[in-house]
Amino acid sequence: MNLFNLFHNKTFPHGIHPEEYKAETNAKPTRRLPFSPEIIVALAQSIGKPAKAIVFKGQQVLRGELIAEADGFMSVPIHAPVTGTVKDIDIVNTAKGGKSTAIIITTSLSSGQMLIESDNQQNYLTMSRSELIQAVKNTGIVGLGGAAFPTHVKMSIPDDRSIHTILVNGCECEPFLTTDHRVMLEKVEDLLLGIRIAMKCVDAPKAIIGVEDNKPDVIAAIQPNLPKDGSIQLETIETKYPQGAEKMLAYSLLGLEIPSGGLPSEIGLAIFNVATLAEIGALLPAGQGLIERIITITGDDLEKSGNFLTPIGTPVRYLLEFAGFSGDEIEIILGGPMMGLPIHSLDVPITKGTGGLLVLDKRASEQGDVLPCIKCTQCLQACPVFLNPAELGQLAAARQYDVMEDSYHLNDCFECGACSYVCPSNIPLVQYFRIAKTLNRERHLENG
Repeated sequence: MNLFNLFHNKTFPHGIHPEEYKAETNAKPTRRLPFSPEIIVALAQSIGKPAKAIVFKGQQVLRGELIAEADGFMSVPIHAPVTGTVKDIDIVNTAKGGKSTAIIITTSLSSGQMLIESDNQQNYLTMSRSELIQAVKNTGIVGLGGAAFPTHVKMSIPDDRSIHTILVNGCECEPFLTTDHRVMLEKVEDLLLGIRIAMKCVDAPKAIIGVEDNKPDVIAAIQPNLPKDGSIQLETIETKYPQGAEKMLAYSLLGLEIPSGGLPSEIGLAIFNVATLAEIGALLPAGQGLIERIITITGDDLEKSGNFLTPIGTPVRYLLEFAGFSGDEIEIILGGPMMGLPIHSLDVPITKGTGGLLVLDKRASEQGDVLPCIKCTQCLQACPVFLNPAELGQLAAARQYDVMEDSYHLNDCFECGACSYVCPSNIPLVQYFRIAKTLNRERHLENG
């Protein structure tokens, strides 16, 4: 008898229950966002190497046309999100505060925006695994849950490992965001096809869709469409943050622990976001590339909040104008409040990994003064990977970044922000950890 199944209630230890703030948009069907007059397509669309532009200034491009090629294995191609003219290939601001090369396209609003038809229709049933993985790469798909990891790389399982189960992340535990919710309601057929394609790519006999129990409409939409042979199943799990993280999802659904510093494939798992697989199901058979995605636009002082099908490269400034933002003191976040990126320029474009635009007014974003740690242990009780955030925070304050990594498992932190959320002293712990990781990476590079 499997004691895990007998006593387990489909969740993980620790974690938090933040206010969800999803009611404003989760029942709003996806609508197409009007095309921005200018599109800024960053060549860095994943955590891998930036793509190489294959267009030139002044060139006419068609919506769906290849405009940048993948530059190596850890890179993805990029397709034109709109029909228009290449205004420039230049350095632009990024959400992380740095600079990146981008293809800037002036949209041809007068000529229509028909998608260029591909003559490369593909039947995944007749393709080999290697052909399928290459086809996934050709779509330019990355993890749409926010990680932006090249999907074809994740599907390239080492020869010495085998996958027994694909886990499909339909939790969307981040507050405010409802894009995955709408995908699971509106694109069931694409999602299930994408799951089948992924199963063939990694040679997995089984897939489990994990959905939090705050989405009964999603369960009702998907359950009747599951295959009768049980190869794709749906499991309801407890609503808790960060339920959608890979380690938490593996434990909640199967009671399996991904090793510290390890990958899901080490324990026979491959884990994908629902939006990622739905796009594979829609794009791969048609031989098309990823040029748009659903994002949630929500928050304070907006006339039009909701879920919108948005061209990759749409500037934040245009999104705010479209949504009718009328506030003053604001914080703008790409993504959700827990793991999203606050931005400091309205000219930053959305990328393939952007799941939402969150606008918080002064009252919502105001934080109290940072106070000394009071040793309350709330951060220890919240951390889903059993780290000691208080101790790590003190080491960060002392700039002992190497000790954080070597003795306190800093790299196991996936920056969920649960520790910062519960800290009564308002210590920005997760920001400290991000800085420490960055400095450690730079140190390792300098030391070879």
